[in-house]
Amino acid sequence: MYPATKIERFKENVELKYQLFNSIFMTLPFDDIDNTGVLLPLFTDVCEEGYAQNKSPQQIFDSFIEKYQQDSTEKEKIDLMFRFIQYVERQVVLFDAIEDAAFVSLHNMEGTGSLRDIRHKADNQGIIDELRKFLDDFQIRTVLTAHPTQFYPGNVLGIITDLTGAIKRNDLPEIKTLLAQLGKTPFIKKEKPTPFDEAVSLIWYLENVFYKTAGEMAFYIQDTIYNGEHPAHPVMSFGFWPGGDRDGNPFVTTDITLDVAGRLRTSILKCYYNDIRRMRRKLTFPGVEPLVMEIEQKLYRSVFYSQGELYIELEELKTLLNEIKNRVVEHHQSLYLDEIEKLINKVNLFGFHFATLDIRQNSRIHDKVVQAVLSNLDSQNNTALANKYGDLDEKAKLNTLLSLKGNINTEDFNDDNTRLTLESILAMRTIQERNGEQGANRYIISNNENAHNVLELLTLFELLGWDKPSVDIVPLFETVDDLKEAGEAMRKLYENERYAAHLKARGNRQTIMLGFSDGTKDGGYLMANWSIYTAKENLTAVAREYGIKVIFFDGRGGPPARGGGKTHKFYASLGGSIENNEIQITIQGQTISSNFGTLDSCRFNLENLLSAGVTNGVFNKDKKQLTAQQREMFDELAKLSFEKYSEFKAHPKFLPYLEKMSTLNYYAKTNIGSRPSKRNKTAELDFNDLRAIPFVGSWSQLKQNVPGFYGVGYALSKMEKHGKWNEVEDLYENSLFFRTLIENSMMSLSKSFFPLTAYMREDKEFGSFWDIIHNEFLETNRLLLKISGFNELMENYPDSKASIKMREHIVLPLLTIQQYALHKIRLMKNGDEKGDLLDVYEKIVTRSLFGNINASRNSA
Repeated sequence: MYPATKIERFKENVELKYQLFNSIFMTLPFDDIDNTGVLLPLFTDVCEEGYAQNKSPQQIFDSFIEKYQQDSTEKEKIDLMFRFIQYVERQVVLFDAIEDAAFVSLHNMEGTGSLRDIRHKADNQGIIDELRKFLDDFQIRTVLTAHPTQFYPGNVLGIITDLTGAIKRNDLPEIKTLLAQLGKTPFIKKEKPTPFDEAVSLIWYLENVFYKTAGEMAFYIQDTIYNGEHPAHPVMSFGFWPGGDRDGNPFVTTDITLDVAGRLRTSILKCYYNDIRRMRRKLTFPGVEPLVMEIEQKLYRSVFYSQGELYIELEELKTLLNEIKNRVVEHHQSLYLDEIEKLINKVNLFGFHFATLDIRQNSRIHDKVVQAVLSNLDSQNNTALANKYGDLDEKAKLNTLLSLKGNINTEDFNDDNTRLTLESILAMRTIQERNGEQGANRYIISNNENAHNVLELLTLFELLGWDKPSVDIVPLFETVDDLKEAGEAMRKLYENERYAAHLKARGNRQTIMLGFSDGTKDGGYLMANWSIYTAKENLTAVAREYGIKVIFFDGRGGPPARGGGKTHKFYASLGGSIENNEIQITIQGQTISSNFGTLDSCRFNLENLLSAGVTNGVFNKDKKQLTAQQREMFDELAKLSFEKYSEFKAHPKFLPYLEKMSTLNYYAKTNIGSRPSKRNKTAELDFNDLRAIPFVGSWSQLKQNVPGFYGVGYALSKMEKHGKWNEVEDLYENSLFFRTLIENSMMSLSKSFFPLTAYMREDKEFGSFWDIIHNEFLETNRLLLKISGFNELMENYPDSKASIKMREHIVLPLLTIQQYALHKIRLMKNGDEKGDLLDVYEKIVTRSLFGNINASRNSA
């Protein structure tokens, strides 16, 4: 008998279980009218039939009411919509829990990409020493961000965790109880979370998932790859943005930054305390137990009886643990040695900081801060210079910054942005004193355009009295133009005497961040990805020229439009022309819960990331690079795609379409994140200030997913027409990087559903604009099937395809309601209907955002 295929396992462990548990869920009464569970499946059927018959959401909802709820009042219709939304939200939670419970059944935890696979390959090829040498200098870093791509409150996350466990055990009574609890638990946050609230939510994942998973992985590496010895340095580290990410978030204050850092330290000490308590029950040996008790008591006081004081230092903890280990080995036959080693590994991984709190601010803010500082310094010449600083060319700005001397005080500045930016630098120093250097040793400059942006920040450090800052300054290059100039910007820095001295003090290591989200928003899907690839090549070449070890940090996000998709395949596809010292990525929103939310999924995805780096650096280090002809083809495709996307973005209906026809204006009302949906406070929509998440999310809510495919079909069709299709096929067959991009774009197409908005083609203002989008979708769909040889999109990932299909089926009623409500709102705002229910319909749109956002968790 053959083993079950992946799709067969999916049907058995996910699809059938969902049908079973959903049928139980739908019979539970959650409100005064208990027939919602009966009506929702009927409404889903009406939606599917309606779209198949080219009906609009308005026609579909009205026909449903006429058939099943005749003579309903407007209030009764609205109540029914809210109840449908309530049910769909919870169906998504149920599906999440079932998929989480089935994770091990659907994934080979010891197969390709696992640590076991890495070790076996190295053993079989006789290169275990080479593997050790590589890992001695390699690391993966996952950075948790609170970007609002998921809204589940903490109590709902707890239910998902419990429900996942009950489903794994097939505990039907417990499942029924939890489904009932789910039905009664509010999903809506009445107030926006503060950055501290966001931090607490994400620290839960550090405490309950990453702590154990990373500890187990580190021990496995030590035990099986290093023969019991510890690696030269940890192969994993973790970053953290809530409380430190100031870019466009006025709610991040100095106090919040310090409070989050304090919470991170308390949380990791509590984890150590819980471990040492469990170990004390086992390490009851003479000469060992007193040391365990000493650690326990000092950790206890540091966690529960401390106003910030530490009763045990990190080095002291490491010394005591190593002494315990030595005594157990020498005198007690190594009893429970593995558990001691696991805790030592955790302490090496997490220190007293748990995760590095990154500080981030926009370069435009830094420009203004420098101008304020110039005015503040006592020379009249500087005051005059402050007024013209913004108009200076790059060379003059660098010279001005090099000439600045003196000291500044944060209290001398009244402007909030200036004072808070300067305070954030001093906060980093305070955190390092409390949590260790890794507590906060990276400052990221978003919207970094040139060398002066980096030197501005270094100058501010020095003017504040931090002469040799133990901080890595990380420029973030985002737009197509900035990515193109990134290599030359870094060259100027490497040649700058002051910055070169700073880099030397930091071990000649330079971290550079590249942002997918704003790159895609700026240049479209293909150009953003190709620009980042070529920028990495240029940055690698320049760094090697100056003897600098460059490390790339990717703002990858969740869906393909934000750099997500098959992450490990993306990294495994990079060749030797791109430095492979570390893999650093942001993870956020639904990507955290879906890819790292359970012990199984966290281990699987961390191991795959590590494997991608090892594949590049050890197993496939000599693989072929792109040929000159392939590069030329890639470049031509990217330019054509950019041309099409730029034309689309410049269309006079582009911003009006997003404002009037999408959910863009409703993201700010969802209370799912502390950040405003755009960087400035003006009422008028400015594309440049629009954040990538509401931009990408609005296309997703329309089920059009423009940022993940627009321009791709146009570029491919040009090659087809000009007789270059064989060259495109060669690129697809021989470049894993290009093939991964195509597969990720397929995912964006798979999650599009144009019948939902087909009624817009009749709209007088936006009909032709809708056609432009739809035509590009059809062309991209046709040509991606042609280049792949597939009959259906995502044919090579049948389980992911099935998951997407089920999730889209679940949220179809919700999307229909959303479009119905948006249509009603437009009628009211145009004066075609009374506006007395405008607020209610706007609330329906806002509520309907949630289920669709969360249903997209498999986008990464």
